Amino acid sequence: MRYLRILRDIDEVARAGSIRKAAERLNLTASALNRRIQDFEAELGTPIFERLPRGVRLNAAGELVIRHVRGQVAEMGRVRSQIEDLSGFRRGTVAIACSHALAHDFLPTEIAAYRRAYPLVEFDVRIASHGEALRALDAYAVDLALIFRMSPATGFRVLASAEQRLMAIMRADHPLAGVGPLRLRDCADHPLALPDRSYGGRELLERAVAQGSLRLAPVIESNSFEFLRSYVRLEQAITFQIEIGAPESLRDREGLIARPIDARDIPPARFAMGQLQGRALPVAAAKFAEQLAARLEGGAAALDGR
Repeated sequence: MRYLRILRDIDEVARAGSIRKAAERLNLTASALNRRIQDFEAELGTPIFERLPRGVRLNAAGELVIRHVRGQVAEMGRVRSQIEDLSGFRRGTVAIACSHALAHDFLPTEIAAYRRAYPLVEFDVRIASHGEALRALDAYAVDLALIFRMSPATGFRVLASAEQRLMAIMRADHPLAGVGPLRLRDCADHPLALPDRSYGGRELLERAVAQGSLRLAPVIESNSFEFLRSYVRLEQAITFQIEIGAPESLRDREGLIARPIDARDIPPARFAMGQLQGRALPVAAAKFAEQLAARLEGGAAALDGR
């Protein structure tokens, strides 16, 4: 695409009226950009810019060239759009099974970002437990599964994964609200609103209890994290969620804070995105998977949107 590159360079110089300013926008040195323009003029057989004391401007030949340049750039944009349509980037449906942890913040944000670029792509999102997500993959009901408590599973091809801490979620005025890791025994002294036993976070809690002398007695259990978050806003209770489902925006939006459980009590576990082994993903799903992989493997700051 060298031909397109020089057309882009000429257009930028014409718009900027200065080789130096255009070079800054194109992330080039002024001397390198000037050589490109001179090479083009030599090949064309005539100058297209007048060199002025404080910049450049198109001459008559340059005006003819720039109309051609902008027409070619616009035409290539249309061709690229048509190619993307054919390849499926801009059209199609992406079917996803995901855990509750992604439903509140992470996945809606990522889908909205993708649809800003590809507004004709549609999404089918199913909130599912670990087992339900794997069964949906196996039945070709979904393209991608995003699951916590990753374990070896026949037919599941991991595309990206991230280590996740278990977080304690509480009101910002809770006695345990603060910074840094929180010991599980401190949580046990307060009312607990726990996810039911079908969720990976609850399994981590149960395992920690089984390995020690601690006892967790919930005042409420639910299979809805929306309900649990709403409840802890009304009582000095604590609920739990994995890191990806407890962004820093909870404080501004809901008056809640999230503190990580100390790794001595509950070590981080893996969260994974994957597809059915051996299946060729539709192009729109593959493209969206690339976007999610970049976010999942970009670290905690990326997941928090910081």
